[in-house]
Amino acid sequence: MLFLLKLLLVPSLIALVTLAGRRWGPAIAGWLSAFPIVAGPILLAIALEQGPAFASVAAANTLMAVLAILVFSVAYARNARRGMPRAMLAALLAYALAVAVLQALPLPLWAGFPAVLAGLLVAPYLFGPAPEQVPATGKPANDLPWRMLAGAILSLSVTYAAASLGPRLSGLFAMFPVMSTVLVGFSHRANGPGFAVALLRGMIKGYFAFAVFCVTLSLLLRDQAIGAAFLLATGAALLVLLVQKKWIGAPQRASRTKAT
Repeated sequence: MLFLLKLLLVPSLIALVTLAGRRWGPAIAGWLSAFPIVAGPILLAIALEQGPAFASVAAANTLMAVLAILVFSVAYARNARRGMPRAMLAALLAYALAVAVLQALPLPLWAGFPAVLAGLLVAPYLFGPAPEQVPATGKPANDLPWRMLAGAILSLSVTYAAASLGPRLSGLFAMFPVMSTVLVGFSHRANGPGFAVALLRGMIKGYFAFAVFCVTLSLLLRDQAIGAAFLLATGAALLVLLVQKKWIGAPQRASRTKAT
């Protein structure tokens, strides 16, 4: 059952987010994709296999890994005009460096959460000038199965590697940018750098809910049952998303595109 969860959940979300991007544009698609659909199952697998105490430490470090994802996003945005391969390489190298720094300089949960919130507020200002979004023409790209396959492979790889790395590194590794790599890379190819950068900006908005999920889960796993901790943490993240929905508002027609 857990294997099926790992195998099907991430590709299903990739499909839904891709369709959302085609319907409502990259900002909404990015916002939806930041929900803990990758890290959540990984942390659940870790909790079931290694115990709640191990998973509590892992969740706290997954929270800190949001900072590494922000570094990934900024590096990609600033290199997006150079083409997808170069931008992706720069982003992954920046992500790896950020993970190394986080591993060497751990922060307690009470300091890490405000640091992540501050990073989420500052990161969009570091993206640089936004590339122009070019409206897509013709039929939507027929790459959805490839997106789903790539998501499944990355998700399974990260899940199986995470638990063997210890609670700190497994928590950091659980936040490997699976959604960013797959969605942004394919979207950049199909719609250009402007769409990819807008997608990353949308993801940053969604990471507020992700941060709440991680900190709530880390705290609850200390004295609650695994199932209850994950349900309450997911509910807290959903609440943040619902509150954000009022701020984001309905997408405007100008931001819609026919293909991702």
